Amino acid sequence: MSSDLTEAAPPFIGAARRLLPRRNLTRWIVAGLVGAVAIGAWRYWAAETPASPSPGRGPTIAVAVAEITRGDFPVVFSGLGTVTASATSVVKAQVSGPLVEVRYKEGQIVKAGDILARIDPRPFDLAVAQAQAQLQKDEALLQNAERDLARYELLRTKVKDAVSGQQLDTQRALIGQYRAAVEMDRAQVGQAKLNLSYADIAAPIDGRIGLRLVDPGNIVQTNDQNGIAVVTRLSPITVIFTLPEVRLQSVLKRFRSGEALAVVAYDHEHSQALAHGVLYAIDNQIDATSGTVKLRAEFSNEDEKLYPNQFVNAELTVETLLNVALAPAPAIQRGAKGPFVYVLESDDKVSVKPVRIGPSDGERAVIEGGLTPGQRVVVEGVDKLRDGAKVTLAAGPGAEKKSPPAEGRRPEKAPAP
Repeated sequence: MSSDLTEAAPPFIGAARRLLPRRNLTRWIVAGLVGAVAIGAWRYWAAETPASPSPGRGPTIAVAVAEITRGDFPVVFSGLGTVTASATSVVKAQVSGPLVEVRYKEGQIVKAGDILARIDPRPFDLAVAQAQAQLQKDEALLQNAERDLARYELLRTKVKDAVSGQQLDTQRALIGQYRAAVEMDRAQVGQAKLNLSYADIAAPIDGRIGLRLVDPGNIVQTNDQNGIAVVTRLSPITVIFTLPEVRLQSVLKRFRSGEALAVVAYDHEHSQALAHGVLYAIDNQIDATSGTVKLRAEFSNEDEKLYPNQFVNAELTVETLLNVALAPAPAIQRGAKGPFVYVLESDDKVSVKPVRIGPSDGERAVIEGGLTPGQRVVVEGVDKLRDGAKVTLAAGPGAEKKSPPAEGRRPEKAPAP
């Protein structure tokens, strides 16, 4: 076996066998093989792993930049809201009877006191006549009793003991009964006339009337919960919306000082402003289940773009920060040590600048420290940047972007100060 290996070995191994002792030959062969494997592995990993570029070296990176501007920034809180009518009244009949006439058109504007419908008045006319007849009867009895008392008193003054004192007292008591009956009759007449007036169903408030709920020919009852129609006051109108409790103190501070805090109502998609109003009231308690507080805003709603039970997005402008530094929101990066930006220096290199940010609306952010207006910050291409990296402005439109204007746009949201 050993002879076969010797014959198959390469010539240089044979020479090594003649020059080196047999016991050291195997060690040298193993050491050579291990060394060759180590050198091959080192060359492989060196070719596969690129060297980390040192700061300020390597290829340039195309970026887009924007300038830090100065302007006014409105702090806006957003919340979901529901439109509620300032007043709603169900038009109900106050007397029962057949409905003989409806005088309104569905959806029309009505004034308080306008006659909307009419119940058959004939039973109430008869009740008035009956009450008046009873009143006349009792008034006649009262007048007769008073004349009798006058005769008794005159007779007693002329003829002593012609009329007893008991008879006089009885007559006076009878007069009192008749007077009470007359007062009761007068009340009955008033009640009958009131019921007659209720035969004409009037609008209780100003507003827009809804769809007709009862048609003529039906018997209406005083205990009908639905009524014959609903009148809703649409102008002015209110919106009830909610805000997180952490923002309550910021709102309370300015609301209690008497400031008129502006509120804008947007549609469900948050794309169109429907109405502008002011904050009207703040609820007296916080909802423990959701951690929110309810607020009510009032809108003139003269064009009636807001309807009761409509879902809207309400935006409350708490304050406006004047003459502050503004940066595009895409330029703000977050790291382990806090927010930072890449600032473009004069030598076409970028440097990392930590910043303190204030409120943001999704497009702009208030810079409270770390940057000054006029500096340029990277807004696109930041994922490949390092401190000191060489950059070039991207060619074509958008190579250098301007920060959104300070005014003339709709803020979307802002965190609590």
